[in-house]
Amino acid sequence: MGTMTFGGQGGFANVGSTGVDEARRQVDLCLEAGVNLIDTADVYSDGLSEEIVGQVLHGRRDEVLVATKVRMAMGPGPNDAGLSRHHILSGCEASLRRLQAGKVRYVGASNYAGWQLMKALGTAERTGLPRFVSEQIYYSLQARDAEYELIPAAVDQGLGVLVWSPLAGGLLSGKYRRDQRPSAGSRQLTDWNEPPVYDQERLYDTVEVLLAIGARRGVSAAQVALAYLIGKPAVTSVVVGARTTEQLTDNLAAADLVLSPEERDQLDQASAPPLIYPYWHQAKTARDRLSPADLTLLGPHL
Repeated sequence: MGTMTFGGQGGFANVGSTGVDEARRQVDLCLEAGVNLIDTADVYSDGLSEEIVGQVLHGRRDEVLVATKVRMAMGPGPNDAGLSRHHILSGCEASLRRLQAGKVRYVGASNYAGWQLMKALGTAERTGLPRFVSEQIYYSLQARDAEYELIPAAVDQGLGVLVWSPLAGGLLSGKYRRDQRPSAGSRQLTDWNEPPVYDQERLYDTVEVLLAIGARRGVSAAQVALAYLIGKPAVTSVVVGARTTEQLTDNLAAADLVLSPEERDQLDQASAPPLIYPYWHQAKTARDRLSPADLTLLGPHL
């Protein structure tokens, strides 16, 4: 469960403004559905999201894993942002206070490039420092760039993958279709910068497949998009947040949806990223020696 909508302060006011009571209802719903990971960050509503999570989990903290993040600016000073030892330690201490939690038990990375991730894992192994157990990354049917390096690295290194924005900020919800204007108040595709839309036609093609599969199965396009990711190699979980209980209920139902190989193939074909170098060369010349990690990207092209 993602909690970016909790609080509604500062730069996150336009994301959502979920207060304590509604947050408690949403967390209750998630726990009843079997969700056991709550994701937040210190920067969400300037720490208020963490405070709300702490209040809502009071008395049942041991029922869930809580993941938070440190990096973004939490003040005006030079040490109030970044990944220096100073800021990481002070950020962890502040987050633990707001969350009413005790210890940092595992560490993970978020939004690293493939070489940065492998360098960090190699440094941890060489020096005996705590090793990343997971990476939180952007990955969706709108943009499968993570399959070039980050997903193969996770398969090879045994990392868990937590996917942020698995519905591409709503682009895969079904309300953005070719030759149809989105409803009043919705963003236009040209307004998107996270994630950016580089190929509108491929996006529209993908949405049409999502809608067709959803119509046949009697579920929403969003559920199909989430089920697709849940079934991908190395993906541990997808981080879903919602402005309303209705949206959250629909998203949670994706956990029970299992797509057929034919349905997955349709989505793969509609959303396939191009084989950039060196992958097209490896597919041509090294197919006899490819590892399971290589096949997460190259398999469909062989």
